[in-house]
Amino acid sequence: MKSNQKKDLDAAIRALIDEPKLGDQKKGDLSFLHIYKFKMNKQLTLLGSSFDESKLILKLMVLGSHKNFYRDIKRGI
Repeated sequence: MKSNQKKDLDAAIRALIDEPKLGDQKKGDLSFLHIYKFKMNKQLTLLGSSFDESKLILKLMVLGSHKNFYRDIKRGI
């Protein structure tokens, strides 16, 4: 990952640390997943995360562009 991409990703992660439920919660078989959309190097990027309030754990699960994002998540379940 290039340094400018890492800078954008770090900013997105900091935003999620401050507000773990940031983004859209999915429904159905992906209901455990929140999707946060942000720009990485001027390209829309999706970051999938899961947050467990009882344990204060934020899991960053998936990072990628929109193309095949949800299909790839479902394959990994």
